[in-house]
Amino acid sequence: MSNSNSKSFDDLLSKVGQAGLKKLSVAVAQDEAVLEAVKVAKERGIADSILVGDADEIASIAGKIGMNIGDYKVIDEKDIVEASLKAVKLVHDGEADMYMKGLLPTGTFLKSVLNKEVGLRTGKPLSHVCVFEIPGIDRLLFFTDVAFMPYPTLEDKKCMIEYTVDVAKACGVSMPKVAVLAALETVNEKMPVTLDAAELTRMNEAGEIKDCIVDGPLSLDIALYKEAAEEKGALDRRVAGDADILVFPDIHAGNLTYKAIVHMVPCKNGNILTGTKAPVILTSRSDTVDVKVNSIALAALVSSRL
Repeated sequence: MSNSNSKSFDDLLSKVGQAGLKKLSVAVAQDEAVLEAVKVAKERGIADSILVGDADEIASIAGKIGMNIGDYKVIDEKDIVEASLKAVKLVHDGEADMYMKGLLPTGTFLKSVLNKEVGLRTGKPLSHVCVFEIPGIDRLLFFTDVAFMPYPTLEDKKCMIEYTVDVAKACGVSMPKVAVLAALETVNEKMPVTLDAAELTRMNEAGEIKDCIVDGPLSLDIALYKEAAEEKGALDRRVAGDADILVFPDIHAGNLTYKAIVHMVPCKNGNILTGTKAPVILTSRSDTVDVKVNSIALAALVSSRL
C-alpha cells in the first residue's frame, strides 16, 4: 500500500482499494442509509459486510435500494441486544476487521463494544476521530475529540493524540503535526487547558508522545493559517499554519467547531471511534451515505495497520 499523503477522500478511497477488501460487521443492519453505504463500500472494493439483524427487514430494504442480498452473509437476530453482541463477537473473534452501528441506540451499541466477554475493550479510554476535507485547505484535517469524550484529562489527551496519529499515519501522513488548541497561544495559569497543552508539548519533546510533532497551546487560526501566525508573530511555532491534527480542549469546543463546518461549509468527512481492539464506526442517523462510506474507508485503512 502506498505511503503517500492523502489530500482528499478520493485519495483515501484509492488507498483503501490497494489495501485489499476488508470485512465489516454491522449490528442491527436494517437501516436504509447504512445498507446503502455497505453496498457502495462493496462496489468500491473497500469492504465486504456481514449483516446481523432482522433478516426479513434487511432483505426488504435491500430490495428497495437495488442491493443483491445474496452477495452478503446475513445473520438473523431480531433482538437488538443479541444482534449487537453477535456482531461485535465476529470482530472480537477475528472473523471481521471492523464494527459498525446500525439501527440501535448508541448506548446499546457501546455496551456491546465494551462487553467483557465478546467486546473490543482495551482498558484505555475511547475517543472519537473525525477527518475533514475542507475547501481551501490543502490537506485532510484530523479532529479529536468532537463527539465522545466530554472533559478529557491530560492522560486522556495523550491517548487522543496517539490514537489520532495512528489514523493520520494510516492515511499516509508520515509525521503528523499536532496542534493542541486553546483560546490563545500562550500559557495562562488561570486557563488549565493551556497548562495541559504546554505539558503535552513537553511530553512530545521528551519522547513520551512519539511519531508526531506536538505544539500547544495554539489558537485555531495560528494552527491552520501561516498568515495568522505571521500577524501574531508566531511563525516560530512548530506547527504554525501546518497542523494536521487539531486537539480540542473539551467536547463543547470540538462539537461546536465540527457542526459549524458540517452545516456551513461544503466539506467531506468521515469518523471512527478509537481506543478499541479494532476500528469502530459510530455514525449518526443524520449522517449522509457519503459520510458513512468515508467512515468505512477510514476504518479499513486503520485496520490494515493493526
